[in-house]
Amino acid sequence: MTFPRHLRACLPSVVRSLILQKKLGIRNTSGMAGDPGLRPASVVVLPSALAPAFERFCQANSGPLRLLGRREPGEWTLPALAAASVPRTGCPQFRKYEFGACTGSLTALDEYLEQLKDMAAFFLGCSVSLEGALERVGLPRRDPAGHGHAGAYKTTVPCSSVAGFCCPLVVTMRPIPKDKLERLVQAACSLQGERGQPIHIGDPDLLGIKDLSKPDYGEAVECQPGDVPVFWPSQLTSLEAVSSCRAPLAFTSTPGCAVMTDLKDIKAPAGALTPEGIPEVHHISQDPLHYGLASASAVQKIRELETLIAVDPGNRGIRHLLCRDELLRASLALSHARSVLITTGFPTHFTHEPPEETDGPPGALALAAFLQALEKEVSMVVDQRALSLHTQLVEEAVEHGVLKVQIPILTYQGGSEEAAQAFLCKGGDPKSPRFDHLVAIERAGRASDGNYYNARKMNIKDLVDPIDDLFLAAQKIPGISSTGVGDGGNELGMGKVKEAVRQHIRNGAVIACDVGADFAIIAGVSNWGGYALACALYILNSCEVHGRSLRKASEPPRAPGEQSWTGALPSVTKEEKMLGILVRHKVRSGVTGNVGMEVDGLPFHGIHAEMIQKLLDVTTVHM
Repeated sequence: MTFPRHLRACLPSVVRSLILQKKLGIRNTSGMAGDPGLRPASVVVLPSALAPAFERFCQANSGPLRLLGRREPGEWTLPALAAASVPRTGCPQFRKYEFGACTGSLTALDEYLEQLKDMAAFFLGCSVSLEGALERVGLPRRDPAGHGHAGAYKTTVPCSSVAGFCCPLVVTMRPIPKDKLERLVQAACSLQGERGQPIHIGDPDLLGIKDLSKPDYGEAVECQPGDVPVFWPSQLTSLEAVSSCRAPLAFTSTPGCAVMTDLKDIKAPAGALTPEGIPEVHHISQDPLHYGLASASAVQKIRELETLIAVDPGNRGIRHLLCRDELLRASLALSHARSVLITTGFPTHFTHEPPEETDGPPGALALAAFLQALEKEVSMVVDQRALSLHTQLVEEAVEHGVLKVQIPILTYQGGSEEAAQAFLCKGGDPKSPRFDHLVAIERAGRASDGNYYNARKMNIKDLVDPIDDLFLAAQKIPGISSTGVGDGGNELGMGKVKEAVRQHIRNGAVIACDVGADFAIIAGVSNWGGYALACALYILNSCEVHGRSLRKASEPPRAPGEQSWTGALPSVTKEEKMLGILVRHKVRSGVTGNVGMEVDGLPFHGIHAEMIQKLLDVTTVHM
């Protein structure tokens, strides 16, 4: 990266003159912020041999390391490194590093003039300032108890590594009242562009931060009841980077001190936000506390998907079961998940072999295909008696291009709460869940009397394994969330809306599933819910607001050519192939029991093909 000539003057001449005369009367950066010629920056000084790699490291991690300028050996002089934000004259302004270890603090670098002849200086923009955003939403500024600089924390989130620079992300935290959360985030982005967007909202443990009262840098800001911890990337990540490269000699500005420069951001903050840039904040889970971010335009598209699939071709009364934004919240949770377990299978045709229906497996595999494209781990759990059938379905789905690669097919026979926990967690340890998210798509759900019923009140318990126990166990394991997709109220996960099922669905008092999920997606046909989840994930992962929160500002966005997600979306062609595979295995349509190209008594060509195309039109328009 090269910088124009007008960026090479690091300090206005008047300030440089003051520094040369040792008149450091400037006490803090806030007092100088009103001068349009000055802005605070932190400094990193490295051997020139490491300079190209550090510049690439900053470019790869531009969230915490906003590179304002680079000065080569001989292009800068010592006065340009005089810190202006010192709280008092003579305080340490620089840190000295030797082979990765901080070996001292210095007020000046005079004694290293000879070494500095072969060292490059980098100027990094300081962390996001929230004072303007706080004022805009009517929140008082909260200073640390000791009136120092606000605390910063090392995380377990790795930055993108370049050559010898390999370190964790460092973040700052501000506690924000829950009722002001979205307004504060939007105000910060409005004032400072994408830099104002936080990288995480919620439980600090999700970033690997164990104790907010013990920051790695600076002083803690106390959370009050009703506050939500909100985290932004910090330029103090550069200190960890300097430690990681183990240079024989390096210098950084001291945390809390900065030089005043007239360098400008290479990419200036945006002014008015477009719908693609306005962040919305949505609650994902309570334990652990977690909020997701997406743009207003992405949220609107997902709501359109939710409306599309909520039509009721079977006139079952499903409109009474609908809960707003369940698709949005479920897709946000899935987008943040690393490992997903999917289950399906409703043996409604108990007098035939196989007893399964054509609703469920297509939606489950369509979702699995898109999760694979997002490079998430995907597994399926099915009834033991249906293991061979689902194994063949997956193998043929790969052969016909519906799935990219095979996915593990598991079974679970239950036995106890301990058995369910052992299945879900590594070594049975609830602190080490094997899966982040469970999804049930048209899966028979247990009623309040312990039995499983089809829509006609026929008990099919002898054909169903107790996979419900996994969803019940997940409710007690922090870090595992769940989604249920159903179209009649007797499916696993519909326990969340069981009262509405009992009141408004035919035979609901008997068939209503008693086992809930965190998110209950209601669709006219359950397959449509699986398709909609895949489409919602596409929308989220094509949304830059959501993408920045996923990347934690620690890696660059994917180039358009790197996104292979479009081919992983459900399509009329792929779903026709999948239904054909089911027909060849004599899997029958629900409602009619026919072996043919139909689902729930509705023909594929016309009803289902039209729905798939409508979902795709909403998903890919303007993308």
